[in-house]
Amino acid sequence: MRNRLPILAFLALAALSAPALAQDDDLVVYNAQHEALTQEWADGFTKETGVKVTLRNGSDTELGNQLLQEGASSPADVFLTENSPAQVLVDNAGLLEKLPQDILDEVPANFRPSSGNWVGIAARSTVFAYNTTMLKDADLPKSIMDLAKPEWKGKWAASPSGADFQAIVAAMLSLKGEQATGDWLKAMKDNSVIYRGNTAAMKGVNAGEVQGAVIYHYYYFGDKAKTGENSSNVALHFFKGEDPGAFVSTSGGAVLKSSKHKDQALAFLKWIAGKGGQDVLKNGNSFEYAVGNGADSNPALPPLATLEAPAVDPSSLNSQKVTNLMTAAGLI
Repeated sequence: MRNRLPILAFLALAALSAPALAQDDDLVVYNAQHEALTQEWADGFTKETGVKVTLRNGSDTELGNQLLQEGASSPADVFLTENSPAQVLVDNAGLLEKLPQDILDEVPANFRPSSGNWVGIAARSTVFAYNTTMLKDADLPKSIMDLAKPEWKGKWAASPSGADFQAIVAAMLSLKGEQATGDWLKAMKDNSVIYRGNTAAMKGVNAGEVQGAVIYHYYYFGDKAKTGENSSNVALHFFKGEDPGAFVSTSGGAVLKSSKHKDQALAFLKWIAGKGGQDVLKNGNSFEYAVGNGADSNPALPPLATLEAPAVDPSSLNSQKVTNLMTAAGLI
């Protein structure tokens, strides 16, 4: 009896500090996109429709694998990712609802998979962020594949453990094949400086620790919109020319077959891919590209049409093969 009161007090405190559980009629979204961006989407959708949205946040890989484990018993209604490979993983497991054509038609064909089981909701471009005091235009790599050359040893950085970089490798695999990608990764193991996260890699470039880094574009634009302290010596090189380094990664949205609120889930996805969600991208500070038909991106960004990205079917991005190749190269 003497030990009971402390235990009860602990349970009461835990109950107060625990996150609110979703109500039965709430839409449950497994969210691997940036939390602030998805919260804006959720708030906008709720304001317009009255449907409450509960977000459960995590990484692409974490939530994708969780959905595989939960299967048909998952409480999730919607799955949002930063990059395509996690959507492909869940799609290949047969867990995604076939989307109606009116949702697919919200975006151009290159921003949705051939399966038709999920749809693009935003995009981010691969870039080479470089230190302007250390590199001039003539010094920049013409292709991302050039970073495997001996002259780049110790001069460039990346964050290979993250889903962002692994999506870039998945695109390289789709475009260049297994042998060329495996060789590039082995050279990367020798040549690159490893950072934990794209922001850390950009900071390293800014500080002159390395000459450049392979990251996504929005880290730079987001920093510039704040203090610019992590990008004052940084500029972006867009590879263009349909190079693997010009890959534009599609963020995806899907509805789970097991969803108990399918109508609301489909409405939420249509809202994000449509004008409501795409306007959040245009007017907000996520600096991710809008992908909806006729949608404008944030005016600070170079137009998506000018990036000369390679054509990659998002359905072809094989996260398991990428993991195997990067493990074999000693990068993860």
